[in-house]
This record gives sequence, structure tokens and C-alpha cells, in this order.
Amino acid sequence: MVQTLTLKTCKRTEEYHDAGRIDIGEARHLFRVAAGLESPLLGETAILGQIRRAYDEARAQERLTPNINKLFQTAIHVGHRVRTETTISRGAVSYSQVTVDILSRMVPDLGNKVVSIIGVNEMTESILNFLTARGATNLILSNRSFSKAAQLASRYGAEALPLTEKQRILQLSDVVISATSAPHSIIHRADFTPSDRKMLLFDLANPKDIDDDVRYLIGKRLFNLEQIERKAKQNIEARKGAVAHCERIIEEEIAELQRWEAFRLVHSSCAPVGAQASKLGA
Repeated sequence: MVQTLTLKTCKRTEEYHDAGRIDIGEARHLFRVAAGLESPLLGETAILGQIRRAYDEARAQERLTPNINKLFQTAIHVGHRVRTETTISRGAVSYSQVTVDILSRMVPDLGNKVVSIIGVNEMTESILNFLTARGATNLILSNRSFSKAAQLASRYGAEALPLTEKQRILQLSDVVISATSAPHSIIHRADFTPSDRKMLLFDLANPKDIDDDVRYLIGKRLFNLEQIERKAKQNIEARKGAVAHCERIIEEEIAELQRWEAFRLVHSSCAPVGAQASKLGA
């Protein structure tokens, strides 16, 4: 019977033990992890899936002790409660998610638009994930290293174009998201053909990829990194306001866990000796 369950994520490796009694400090920490209160991005949701996966994998391999089983079942329940009863996970807090949220509000039907992404890095791959989840299918990916763009594009069904075809990319695009590590701007006002065609541009680079004067072209709307960062900070502050509510939920579940354990211990101690031995040997 499994007495230790290991939780591995990209940020942590933790072991939860059953030493005969539930460690309330350990339980409280796990519940905070499940709620997203211990994550670098407050209230992030991926951690709850990682906890469920660790629990399901351990349970599939071998029987868990009643304490470990109850601890992780309750942690998953806490994770669901805080995300339905509080605002801890509402509002995007990563730059990539904020960008796609703004874009989705302004262009509800992304499937009918051509979205070009310039730059291959962790942020742009995250943006690709969010875009495809929102129904974007006409995607162009470009990068100084064409091979990197082609490799990433193949994973998302996107078209890769060399950055030397920058003007063609702009002509094809309804939306441009640029996030390169270039030391200077790469998109200039002169790169656009005279047109009043509407286009949304997001510059997520520092230093800037897109010259500020592009915003003065007719039909072009430019969002820069400062605007995205400001929105992310607003959402983070809103999430911080939900922490106290999350902590109340955690304490409610801690109290319920203690009642469960007390009930189990009382009934275990009242059982006949033979019954206890039979149960432990099952």
C-alpha cells in the first residue's frame, strides 16, 4: 500500500507521507498548492491538473493508504472550489494570455483572420497554444532563423515564412504579434503599403520590435508591451483580493479533514481486535 505520494511539476518536487496520522501542516500546504496560492503566477490552473495526474498515476500503480487517498481527494476538491467560488483564477496574468484575451475580445472569430507571429521563443509558443485553443487556424510564423520557425510551425499547422519576406507577411496579416530579441525595431512605417485595411499589432518585445509611429497609420492599432504589462498587473491585483477567500475555503476543508480523521480513528479503536487485524491485512 502506497504511503508516500510524490508530486512533480516544472517548479517543484514534493513528497507527501502517511505516518499514521495526517500532518495538518502538510495538508494545508498541499491545499495552497492546489489553489494556486504557491504558484509564481497566482491562481494558475495547470497545477491542479498536475496534482490530479500524480494522484491518478499513483492510484493506478498500487493501492493508496486511506490518509493519502483522502488528502489528495480533498486537495483536488479544494482546487475546484477556489476556482468556482472565488476570482483567484480569473483574468489573464501572463503576457501571452493577456495578448490573446485582448485579441479575442476585439476579433471574436479568429478562424477567419490571418494571424502572424514573429519570433520563436517560450512566449510565442504559449501564444500559439492559446490561439489554437481559441480557434485560430490561419497562422503564419516567422523568425530570423527560418529553420526554427519551420520546426515550430509544423507542430501547429502554421505556415512558416522567412523574416526577409516581412512586407509580404504584413500584406497577408489581419493580426501581427511580434516578440523577438532583436536589439532594434524590425517593423517600420515604410514597411506597410498604402492602405486603410484594419490591422491589429502587438509588440511584446523589449526593446520594441514595431516603431511607435505605425499606430498613426489609418486602420492600424498597436498595443505595446507596457499596455500588456499594465493589464496583467491589474489582473494580478484582482487575484490578490481573492486570496483571503481562498484561505477561508482551505481552513474549512482542513476542519472537515480533521473531523474525517477523528471519526475514522474512533471507529478504528472501537473495532474488535480481530477485525482490526483483518482490515490491516486486507
